[in-house]
Amino acid sequence: MNDESHSHSKSEPTLAGQVGAKAARKLKARKSKQGVWFGLGMMGLVGWSVVVPTLLGAALGLWLDKHHPGKQSWTLALLVAGLTLGCFNAWHWVAKEDKAMRDEREGDDE
Repeated sequence: MNDESHSHSKSEPTLAGQVGAKAARKLKARKSKQGVWFGLGMMGLVGWSVVVPTLLGAALGLWLDKHHPGKQSWTLALLVAGLTLGCFNAWHWVAKEDKAMRDEREGDDE
């Protein structure tokens, strides 16, 4: 039982190690210049990455409907295509930023 407790405790970080890691993260966050405005800017960037392809798809669809009318609505089809493309674009960008933050956090923990 004694051997199990020693091997178990080596795999888990000690309380002092956890507190030290949290303190280091807090100090780094205080030194960082990224604040509320940075977060709002990032939200705006994600929003625009969805809005721009959606509006471009709708504009192209309106032009096609005007110059090549048919039974199907190009506007609706290209609006949905632009929205889908924009959502994938935003998802990819957010996943990339999340991975960068995780890598940075893991680098700080070491």
